[in-house]
Amino acid sequence: MPPTDASADTGTESASETRGGLDPDSGPDSEDTLELRLPDDLIALFTASSAAPGVPSEGEVDHGRAPAPGDGSHSAWSAPAPHGTPEPHYREHRDDLLDHVASWGPAVTSAGAFRLEPVRTDRDLPLLTRWMNDPAVAAFWELDGPPSITEAHLRPQLDGDGRSVPCLGLLDGTPMSYWEIYRADLDPLARHYPARPHDTGIHLLVGGVAHRGRGLGTTLLRAVADLVLDHRPSCARVIAEPDLRNTPSVAAFLSAGFRFAAEVELGDKRAALMVRDRALRALL
Repeated sequence: MPPTDASADTGTESASETRGGLDPDSGPDSEDTLELRLPDDLIALFTASSAAPGVPSEGEVDHGRAPAPGDGSHSAWSAPAPHGTPEPHYREHRDDLLDHVASWGPAVTSAGAFRLEPVRTDRDLPLLTRWMNDPAVAAFWELDGPPSITEAHLRPQLDGDGRSVPCLGLLDGTPMSYWEIYRADLDPLARHYPARPHDTGIHLLVGGVAHRGRGLGTTLLRAVADLVLDHRPSCARVIAEPDLRNTPSVAAFLSAGFRFAAEVELGDKRAALMVRDRALRALL
């Protein structure tokens, strides 16, 4: 399970916030019930992996191109490549489990136009490494150190089957946050709560100090949850699990329309299970 905290804010915040469905035939509701049948997507994955030996497994590594020189500043971040020009290791099939995050487009927020851009290590590794070495972020993500540590965290997602997509968050074109959009029902997290097919999780950190303490965490959490629900019709719930110690993060989720569902023990932390329900979307 990936680290679970990064920075979200409600005005006063830590720098680090969280690393945050029903079966379509059952109808959307907010009741937590245990789904005993294996999700169809998971069954399909097993079938595909046995039938297509040329498709890499989640643990295979393709190092791709070396990171471009840069100090992690915004000026080192170039304009994103067109969505039809992925990194060499970015498989066509990898986004299927999350309904093509790269094509979701922007969300209009009170802070500006926000969109998710899938990470490219050749372009983004210096910036992400710099963010991970911010002490306020490192306290929860525990990925401080040389670029190789950050890359080792990204690589299984980039080379995997698409159940987790690491993204930069761009506000009016400026990269200012890091997100992981992932299938919570296919994640180890599903062992710790009554998961439903197509539950979608989000993890977040706000990277730039200038973007903290302004309420952006709440604004962006709501925007990204809306993007998930808009573009993943089979998903009835957006899930997150911030560290209970990170009270600004938990408060930001509550302000963004999530409800507190339970406390869960995840081994390395005790987390607040936060849920945003499609059925309650217009009310919270």
